[in-house]
Amino acid sequence: MSGSLPSPHTASSDPQEAFIAYLDFFREAARHKVAGLDEQALHQSRLPSGWTPVELLEHLVHMERRWLVWGFLAEPVDRPWGDHLDDVDSGRWATRRPLEEILTDLAEGGRRTTEIVRSHDLLDQAATGGRFPADGAVPTLTTILFHVMQEYARHVGHLDIVRELIDGTTGEE
Repeated sequence: MSGSLPSPHTASSDPQEAFIAYLDFFREAARHKVAGLDEQALHQSRLPSGWTPVELLEHLVHMERRWLVWGFLAEPVDRPWGDHLDDVDSGRWATRRPLEEILTDLAEGGRRTTEIVRSHDLLDQAATGGRFPADGAVPTLTTILFHVMQEYARHVGHLDIVRELIDGTTGEE
C-alpha cells in the first residue's frame, strides 16, 4: 500500500457534505486495507469470529444498501441480507463473489448514498414499507447516516487489525 488517504477533515461545513466526505473516506479506507492482498489473505480468517476480509467488504456493501436504499427510501432490494448465511440476519457473513465485483458495488453504493443525501433534508424521516414498518419507530436520515458511519468506522478498524496481522501494515499509509 502506498500513499495516504484523502482526509475528510477538510470537508465543507455543510453537514450533508461532511457526511458524504466521511463515508467516502471510510469506503476508500476499506478499499485501501485490502489492496495488494492475495487470494489466500482475502479469503482466510485471522480472527476467532471467522470472518474474512472479502466477507467484511461484502457486509459493508449490503449494510449501506440496507440502511439507505431499503431503509431510508423503502425501495425493494434484492437479498437485503445477502451478506449473511442463508440471507437472514444471522450474524455470520458469507460471500462467493470476487473482490473486484464487491469493490465495484461498494463504489456504486457510495454514489447512490451521495445522491440520496444530496436530494433529501437530513431531518427527513425514512419511508415505511421497506426496512421500517409503518407501525414502528422511523429514523431520520441523520440517524441512519450516523449508524452507517459507525458501521464503517468499526469495520475499517477491524480491517486495520487484520491487515496488521497479515503483513504488518498499519494506519492509513
